[in-house]
Amino acid sequence: MAEQKKVRFIIERQDGPDASPYKQEFDVDYRPGLNVVAALMEIQKNPVTVDGKTVAPVTWECNCLEKVCGACMMVINGKARQACCSLIDELEQPIRLAPARTFPVIRDLLIDRSVMFESLKRIHGWIEIDGSWDNPDAPIQNPYTAETTYEISHCMTCGCCLEACPNVGPQSDFIGPAPTVQTLLFNLHPLGKFDEPNRLEALMGKGGITSCGNSQNCEQACPKDIKLTKHIAQLNRDVNKQALRNIFNN
Repeated sequence: MAEQKKVRFIIERQDGPDASPYKQEFDVDYRPGLNVVAALMEIQKNPVTVDGKTVAPVTWECNCLEKVCGACMMVINGKARQACCSLIDELEQPIRLAPARTFPVIRDLLIDRSVMFESLKRIHGWIEIDGSWDNPDAPIQNPYTAETTYEISHCMTCGCCLEACPNVGPQSDFIGPAPTVQTLLFNLHPLGKFDEPNRLEALMGKGGITSCGNSQNCEQACPKDIKLTKHIAQLNRDVNKQALRNIFNN
């Protein structure tokens, strides 16, 4: 009888926010179509290291399991990506898993992404609608604009672009590519356009668009293939126009 093929995982673990990281190795039985999340579930069921030591189950986060929610983002073989769509057959082995340390680590592979949501509050990442509308029809939108907004709306705030960006972290106050580009999404909305000046002025402040170093790592890391550098360039133009308006309106 053929010996069961194994997949080796080297996982960077951390027992708490203030604890020191350490590594543990696990073997998982191989099967076709296995992805990283499924492998972590197998480790969770039987958390025994390769040297036979029973340990606490590895902590991570997942939700939709179909590349929509962004919750399972982690660093896999040195690259920020979604664990649910990372197939074992496409990864170099042994497979190394680590938390995205651009964000605070809660435990093991589980991170706190709340900084992204705070940045969305800063750029007013929503549409103000007070009350109800008598007209049941949605506002008309230019088809070319709609194509752009549809692309940007695929963002799932996973944080891959922030993890890949060298300007996000303790060395900089940059809010990151995803929250920045969401400004364009809401400014292009027929109703969201009313708050466009406020959003652009938010990007003029500390940690705004001038903190972007244009490394373009974000676009390569984005699992939804959003043209982040193109949209940031558009926002650069919009911010400069708004700055000129502010000068002449004062």
